[in-house]
Amino acid sequence: MLQNTHSKQLVTTLSSKGQITIPIEVRKHLGVDTNDKVAFVISPGGLVQVTPAKYPDIKSLSGGAGKLKKPLPWKQVRNIAREDYLKEKYGK
Repeated sequence: MLQNTHSKQLVTTLSSKGQITIPIEVRKHLGVDTNDKVAFVISPGGLVQVTPAKYPDIKSLSGGAGKLKKPLPWKQVRNIAREDYLKEKYGK
């Protein structure tokens, strides 16, 4: 965590895809790591704060992943999970 009481400006570049790299010092301060979610909070006065995304309870996650028209068979769920795992592990 940042310990001094002075403000510190850390600059990063916005990519053509609208992406930024959060500097390591900020990631450490926020306690976020790869694949963690961050929230951008815009106050009425225009100030933008970056915070770790917090979900107060399981109900707040409802609908976050979308909805299925009907439940999937277990075999299909297992295959999707296996494919996602292999993509994550081997980039395939």
